Amino acid sequence: MPDPASKPPLTTESKVGGASLSAPIDSPDRSAGNSTDSSPSGLTSDEAEIRLKKFGPNAMPDSSAHPLRSALSKFWTPVPWMLEAAIVLELALGKYVEAAVIAALLVFNAALGFFQESRAQATLAALKSRLALNASVRRDGVWKTVPAVGLVPGDVVKLSLGAVVAADVHIVEGSVLLDQSMLTGESIPIEGGPGLDTYAGALVRRGEAVAEVTATGTRTKFGRTAELVRTAHVTSSEQKAVLTVVRNLAIFNSGVIVLLVAYAYRLTMPPAEIIPLVLTAILASIPVALPATFTVAAALGARALARLGVLPTRLSAVDEAATIDVLCADKTGTLTLNALTVTAVRPAPGFDEAALLGLAAVASADGGQDPVDAAIRAAASSKGAKLPTLIKFIPFDPAKKTSEATATDPNGGGTVRIVKGAYAAVIGIAPPVPELSVAATDLEAKGFRLLAVATGTAAAMRLAGLIALSDPPRADSAALVAEMRTLGVRTVMVTGDAPATAAIVARAVGLDGAVCPPGPIGDAVTPEQFSVFAGVLPEDKYKLVKAFQKGGHNVAMCGDGANDAPALRQAQMGIAVSTATDVAKSAAGIVLTKPGLVGIVASVKQGRMTFQRILA
Repeated sequence: MPDPASKPPLTTESKVGGASLSAPIDSPDRSAGNSTDSSPSGLTSDEAEIRLKKFGPNAMPDSSAHPLRSALSKFWTPVPWMLEAAIVLELALGKYVEAAVIAALLVFNAALGFFQESRAQATLAALKSRLALNASVRRDGVWKTVPAVGLVPGDVVKLSLGAVVAADVHIVEGSVLLDQSMLTGESIPIEGGPGLDTYAGALVRRGEAVAEVTATGTRTKFGRTAELVRTAHVTSSEQKAVLTVVRNLAIFNSGVIVLLVAYAYRLTMPPAEIIPLVLTAILASIPVALPATFTVAAALGARALARLGVLPTRLSAVDEAATIDVLCADKTGTLTLNALTVTAVRPAPGFDEAALLGLAAVASADGGQDPVDAAIRAAASSKGAKLPTLIKFIPFDPAKKTSEATATDPNGGGTVRIVKGAYAAVIGIAPPVPELSVAATDLEAKGFRLLAVATGTAAAMRLAGLIALSDPPRADSAALVAEMRTLGVRTVMVTGDAPATAAIVARAVGLDGAVCPPGPIGDAVTPEQFSVFAGVLPEDKYKLVKAFQKGGHNVAMCGDGANDAPALRQAQMGIAVSTATDVAKSAAGIVLTKPGLVGIVASVKQGRMTFQRILA
C-alpha cells in the first residue's frame, strides 16, 4: 500500500492512463550553472562578496517601470494616439482653443490613471516591505542573520521552524517538514532530509536542517515563472471598445467625406475650402471625450471597490471585470483554505471517534507549526475527547515515519504506548484490521493524507483506527461558483494538485463537469469542455488562459502562489487573494485585501455598474 508520508519532493501530478502519477520536478544541476561547492563551515565574507558580484542579488529583477516612464506610457497607446491626432488636426485647422481643450483632456486622462495606479503600487510596496526575508547563514565559521537578498550559491544556511526557504537549496543534514503549496499547488507538506533539493518559497513547518544554496535570484527553479510574467500581455477591453467605436465612426464618416468631396467638386469649390471641410469631417470621427469618460468611471469604480476590500492595481482592471465570461480558479489557497483539517475518522472495533482522536492528539506535538498535529489536536478538542495523561513524547521521526507517546491508561491506570504515523509504518507494529485495510485503500484513492494510530503495550500493540486529513474548501467557495454562474461566468479549476484530490474539491464547490483527460492541453480547448484541469505547471496555467482567450473568451484568473503569477498577468482580470505571495500580488490586476472570495463577485458587479455608467 502506498505510504503517504514518503511522497517524493516537489512533484507535479502527470495524468497517464487515467491514474495520477507523481513526477519529480528536475532538481538543480549541482555540478554546473549556479551551484558552487562550499566547505561545511560555509563561505567567508570575502568569498560571498565575490560571488554576489558574479551571480547578482538573490531577488527577481524589479519589473515595475520608472515613474517617469510609466507616466509617459499613458500617452503612448492607441487611445491617446487618437487624441493626439485630434490635436494635430485642430492645429492644422487653426483652432488653437479646441486643440488646448483636447490636450487638457489628454493630460487629465493620463494623470488620473497614473495617480490611481501609483497609489495601488505604493500599497503593494508597503506590503512587500513588511514581508522582507532574512536568512540564517554560516559566514566566516559563525552563524549570522543576513537579508535573504544577500545569499549566494555555496552559502550554508539553516532552515528553521516557521522560516521561508529563501533560495534553491540542497539539504545536507537534519530533517524538516516543508509546505510547498505556494510553488506546486500540492496542499500536503512533504518530509525533507539529507539529499533533498527544495526551492525558494517553501515554508518550514517542523524541524530544523542545514542546507547549501544551489541557485539564487533568476537562476532558481521558479525563475522561469518570472520570465513568463514579464512576457505576458493582453490588450485591454477599454482599448478594444474605444477603437471599435472609432473604427465604426471612421467607416461611416468615410462615406460622408466621399459624398462631401463629390458635392464640393460639383459646386466647383476651390481646394483651399475643401481641405478644411475634409479635416473637420475626419475630426468628427474621433470621440475625444470617450477616453476621459472611461477613466473617470473606472476611478469611481476603483474607489467603490477599495471600500469593499478590493484593491485594483491597474485602473483598466475595473473595466475588464465587466467583460469576463470565464473564471480560472486555483485550488490550494484559493478555493480551499490551504490548511489541513481532519476529514474522516475510522475507529477500529472497540474504539470510538473521540477515543481515537484523543490517542492521536497525545501522540501529536502541542504548540508547534506542524499542520497535521495541529489539525488532529483541534479535531480532538472539538469532539471533547478525554486525553490520556502524557508521560513521554517522542517527536515525529522521518526515518520511521511515526511519532510516539507514553501515557497513563485512563481506564486501567497503567501506562500505554501510542504510535501515530503513516499507515504502512503503523501496520508494521500492529496487526492490520481487514475492514480498516479496505477503508485505507478507499481514503488514499480519494487523495487524502492518511494516518494510522496504534496503542497497547510494547509487546502487544493493536490498531486503534485511521484518520484522514485534507485541505477543505473555503466556506464561500461554493457560493462564489453559484453566483458567478448566475452572472454568466463559467468557473473552472486549474491546479497543480493531483486529479483525484482536485475532483473531490471540485464536486464540493459545485463544479460538476468533466476532469481534463491525460495528455497535453491543446490550444483549441474550451472552458465548456472541462471543469477541472489538474496536475498543471505554471506555464500550463499560462497557456490555458491564452487558449481560452484565443477562443474569444475574456478570462479572469484567481490565485495565490508564485505558480499562478504568469496566468494572473496574462488574464484580462488577474485576481490575487489576500493570502497570496507578493509575486502573485504584483502580477495581478486586482488584489483582495480581506479574507474570502466575495471580492471577486463584487469586482464583476462593480465592473458592470461602471460600464452602465459609461453608457449613461
